Amino acid sequence: MIRVVIVDDSSFMRKVLFDLFAKAPDFEVAGTAANGQEAYDLVIKHKPDLVTMDVNMPVMDGLKSLEKIMQDCPTPVLMFSSLTKKDADETIKALSLGAVDFMCKAGGSISKIDDIADEILEKGRHVAKANVKKFIINNNILEKKQEAGNLKRINILEKKGYNISGSQSRASTSLIDRIRGTKPTVEVVPPASARLQHKGIADKFAKRENPYLKMREAKVRVSSGLSKDKLVVLGTSTGGPKALQYVVPKLPADMPCGMVIVQHMPAGFTKSLADRLDYVSQVKVKEAEDGEPILPGYVYIAPGDYHLEITGSGSQRVISLNQSPPLASHRPAVDIMFDSVVKYGADVVSVILTGMGCDGAAGMKKIKQAGGYIIAEAEETCVVYGMPKAVVDAGIADEVLPVQQVADAIVNAVGK
Repeated sequence: MIRVVIVDDSSFMRKVLFDLFAKAPDFEVAGTAANGQEAYDLVIKHKPDLVTMDVNMPVMDGLKSLEKIMQDCPTPVLMFSSLTKKDADETIKALSLGAVDFMCKAGGSISKIDDIADEILEKGRHVAKANVKKFIINNNILEKKQEAGNLKRINILEKKGYNISGSQSRASTSLIDRIRGTKPTVEVVPPASARLQHKGIADKFAKRENPYLKMREAKVRVSSGLSKDKLVVLGTSTGGPKALQYVVPKLPADMPCGMVIVQHMPAGFTKSLADRLDYVSQVKVKEAEDGEPILPGYVYIAPGDYHLEITGSGSQRVISLNQSPPLASHRPAVDIMFDSVVKYGADVVSVILTGMGCDGAAGMKKIKQAGGYIIAEAEETCVVYGMPKAVVDAGIADEVLPVQQVADAIVNAVGK
C-alpha cells in the first residue's frame, strides 16, 4: 500500500486528488495539507511513501517545504507544474532540490482530472519507489560557489584566441570565419527561439541562409590543439536533473570536446534546465538548436518534444532536430541520439544516468560494438535504477560509478 500526502492550497484540488487516490486499491491517503508548513508537519508525523506537492502556496511555498522535507525526512515527491516560464523554472529547481518527478497541468489547470488520472496514478507508483534516501547532499553548494565567484568560466575557444560572443544562443561571426578561413558573408544569427516550435517554423528556417548549416560544408578544421574528435553523449530520465548537477558543473572549462544530453522532459522545461546548469557550470550549457555545430567546452540539451541526432564528422559535427514519432513513448529518446553517433566509433564516450525503463541500452550496445566507451551510474546513487541497470545487465559498461565520480570518468575517457 502506497501512503500519500496531498499538498495543495486549493480545497477543490485536494478533494479531487483525495478521491482519485482513495479509489485506487494500492493507495491510501495519509493526510492533506493546504500549505508547505502543514505538508512538512504531516511528513514528519506520518512518514508517507509519496507526497504530491504544489508550488505556489501561502505560509510556506512548495519549494521551501520540499527543501525542509528532503533535509529532515527524505521522501519521494511528485511536483505539479503548469507550462508558464516561471513554473518551469520552479519545477527545475524542485527537481534539483530532490523532487523525483513532476506532472504537467494541462492548460495551466488540473481541473480536468479525468484526462490525466491514470497518468497521475502511474507516475505516483513509480515515484513512490524512488531511492531518495541515499541521494541527499547540500543542494545549494554549487549556487553558493557561483555566487562567491569560486567558479570562473574560461571558454576553451577564448583560450585559443577566438572571439566568443557572450550570447547564450549565438555563435560569433569571427569564430565561424576563423574555422572556415573566410570573411563573413551572412549575419550569424541562429533561430530566435532556443527551440523550433512546430513544423511550419522548421520548414521556414530550413529555407533561410543558415551559417550553422553552412559549417557542414566547411572542409577546414580548427587547430589540432582545439579540436579533438571525441564526443560525449549522455542519456537520463527520472532523477536526471538532480544527477546532472553532480556531472555538468564538474566538467572543466577547457573541455576539448562537446557534450550532448537527452533528458526525458516535455517541451517548455528543457530550456529552464539548461539555464540552471549553465549558471553553476564552467562549461557553456544551452538548449540545442537545429543545425548548430557542436563546439568544445559546450554542453547541449535536447529540447523537449524533439528527437536529437548528430550528423557530420570530426570538428564539423552538427545537431539535427526532428519530430519523428516517439520511441517507446519518448521524444526526445536516448536511443535515437545514441544510434546517430555509432558511426563515430571509438570517438564516442557514452554515459547513462538514473532513469526509468531501458531507453539507451540498445544504442549503447551498438556504440560498444563500434569501439565507444561506456559509463553507467551505479545503483547506489540512482533515483531509479532502470536505464543504467539495463546497460550493466547487458555487460557492456566499461565503468559503473556513483554519480559523484562520473564527471571525472568523462574527463579521463575524453583524454584517452
